[in-house]
Amino acid sequence: MHETVQLQTRDGTCTAHAFTPSTGAGPWPGAIIYMDGIGIRPSLLAMGQRLADAGYLVLLPDLYYRWGPYEPLDPAAVLAAGARRSLGPMMATTGNGPAAADTAAFLAWFDSRADFAGGRLGATGYCMGGGMALTAAGTFPDRIGAAASFHGGSLATDRPDSPHLLAPQMTARIYVGAAVDDGSYPPEQAERLTAALTAAGVDYTHETYEGALHGWTMPDFPIYQKDAAERHWRVLIDLFDNTLKR
Repeated sequence: MHETVQLQTRDGTCTAHAFTPSTGAGPWPGAIIYMDGIGIRPSLLAMGQRLADAGYLVLLPDLYYRWGPYEPLDPAAVLAAGARRSLGPMMATTGNGPAAADTAAFLAWFDSRADFAGGRLGATGYCMGGGMALTAAGTFPDRIGAAASFHGGSLATDRPDSPHLLAPQMTARIYVGAAVDDGSYPPEQAERLTAALTAAGVDYTHETYEGALHGWTMPDFPIYQKDAAERHWRVLIDLFDNTLKR
């Protein structure tokens, strides 16, 4: 159900976690999880298995491989110390551009697997990974059929790697689940993103999860919101099922 694989990217060796359903036999459609800023840890591995158990071959890459080995981080301690101060150096080693380049290796891994059903894949991301999932959809429109961002930040900025700039290339179904009072994704960014998606004719849904703060899907976060997190699972699996299992 869970194995660790080593993937060769243009920048080195990326450790990734692969998950298959607990029951049944493949092949299965594929899905990539783009991690949040806290990095790989037990709760994220559990999320990988939960998505796999919905009937998917799931890849969860460690996007901090350029940084080097690290012990699993405790979200409560990181947030208490200041996320930007604690995670800034690690986050600086990745980003939308590097993650898009890495995705070529992720897709090659799926193509090498006999238990991959083929066809277009799903991508979902959390916090910093939300923008990466949307970037993957815009960079590989022939491979990504559905992409979701949950409490993703910096989705429509003035930076040249802002995901909203790739809207004209997107052919995937897009879902954006926003948090309330999220300084990394303020209302003006939401307006810019939805305007870009609308102008490009993208099939998308954009929702704000009332009462849910940035990071609400993560069970090891102090602000974990169970009802909203369970809703996120229903939305994500419906998006993938209705797009990738046709």
